[in-house]
Amino acid sequence: MNRRDFMKTTGFALASLAMPGCATTPSQPANMVTKPPNIILLMADDMGYGDVGFNGNSVIKTPHLDAMAKRSIRFTNFFAGGPVCSPTRGTCLTGRHYFRYGIFSASVGYLPAEEVTIAKMCKSMGYTTGHFGKWHLGPLSRTGPTLPEHYEDRDRKYAPPWERDYDETFATECNVPTYDPADNSAYKEVFRLPFWHNGSIEKANMNGPAARIVMDRAIPFIRRSAGNNQPFFATIWFHEPHEPVVAGPEYRAMYKQCTRPEQHYYGCITAMDEQIGRLREELRSLGIAGKTVIWFCSDNGPEGMTSEGKQGWCRNSRGVTSGLRGRKRSLFSGGVCGPALLEWPGRAEPGRVVEIPCSTLDYFPTIKEVIGFKMPDDRPIDGVSLLPVIDAGTAERSKPIPFIFTKPGIRKMHGSPKVALIEKNFKFLTCFSKDAGEDMLFDLVKDRSEENNLIAEHQGTAARMKAELAEWLESVRRSHSGADYPMAFTPVDDFPEIDEISCE
Repeated sequence: MNRRDFMKTTGFALASLAMPGCATTPSQPANMVTKPPNIILLMADDMGYGDVGFNGNSVIKTPHLDAMAKRSIRFTNFFAGGPVCSPTRGTCLTGRHYFRYGIFSASVGYLPAEEVTIAKMCKSMGYTTGHFGKWHLGPLSRTGPTLPEHYEDRDRKYAPPWERDYDETFATECNVPTYDPADNSAYKEVFRLPFWHNGSIEKANMNGPAARIVMDRAIPFIRRSAGNNQPFFATIWFHEPHEPVVAGPEYRAMYKQCTRPEQHYYGCITAMDEQIGRLREELRSLGIAGKTVIWFCSDNGPEGMTSEGKQGWCRNSRGVTSGLRGRKRSLFSGGVCGPALLEWPGRAEPGRVVEIPCSTLDYFPTIKEVIGFKMPDDRPIDGVSLLPVIDAGTAERSKPIPFIFTKPGIRKMHGSPKVALIEKNFKFLTCFSKDAGEDMLFDLVKDRSEENNLIAEHQGTAARMKAELAEWLESVRRSHSGADYPMAFTPVDDFPEIDEISCE
């Protein structure tokens, strides 16, 4: 660690000691909440809105998620923070848009240590913390193996979960095959990555569904926490059903009437579902199900359906959006709206359906309010606490949901502009071009599939939302320049010029 990094780290740590709501000693957390709930964030990878039974799929077998849905609040308009993997994961942990700290796309940037995350605030309040599964928020090694995108600046981008306030970790840097993940030599380089257990490469117990391999590490962590009577926070981020989509023979046999790609796609989802059922049963057997909050969502919409690739792996993605326009990498709802549940015994009304827009940006402020954490500063938070929705059934969101997705050379936006805002029932999209020819406005209540552009009929609404977006983008640029942190911060990538990027 160089002097500048040392000063940044120690400066933030010293500031943290003075924070209300941060631990003063490991054994005596300040402002520890009475009987705090355990918190689990479950996330699927590239799962479509219509890939689960509780959202109407009659082919893919998801009995455990469907059972969970009956005991949960089900969200019909729950939006991933971004249309690709890494950005959404950043929003889950920080409540802040990923452009604020330079994670512009998948495998771009890293999670800065200066960000206050759910893991950091929970740990400061006496929780034990664990991450299990895909990470995708920075390199897990300074030397390798690592993603090709991280070959340069690995020292700067190094951001493993065990150095981001997680006590127990079992993680991959990016995605791996969803069955026999260690047997990855046939796949292209981006998928030839190991699992790391608390900073060391793990080679044991690597056969079968990736979901089971991940859950085999998460459950002992939960058992230890329960045995110590200590509240825990866990992120369990599955690899399913992201490419390489592979299902074992026992799961493919469940779909023998389907095509080979469908067997793999449907089978790996069923394998993940099985592990979610295993988790919920374990919580019941430990006697802690009644004091554990479980969220479930997807990090973005489904990958596009393509034929077999040339790199020795097959593109078996067969996800469905249930009529939502667009797919992964698009800001249309098919790219960012996915299945979502909240199981919270005694608080989240079983079987209730919430239709107002909610987001992965909302995890942080909701959990912050639940455990009584006090922020160290007034840095912008883009999400809102969902407690008014959960407790009182509030029918309207208090803050709009912003989106940006830009990546040079990207050609898979499915016609979507690069910046968007959801406010009440309206969704506005733009690229801020000079002629505004790409601008779109949809009423998501009347037009869920985003087919009828209302720009001509609601010019005033569109103009107001565009002005809000422009003002918000200025705030994001200030954050990216380091304005939110107590010490100097230099992002690894320049902030993109939104109006110079094509809306193809």
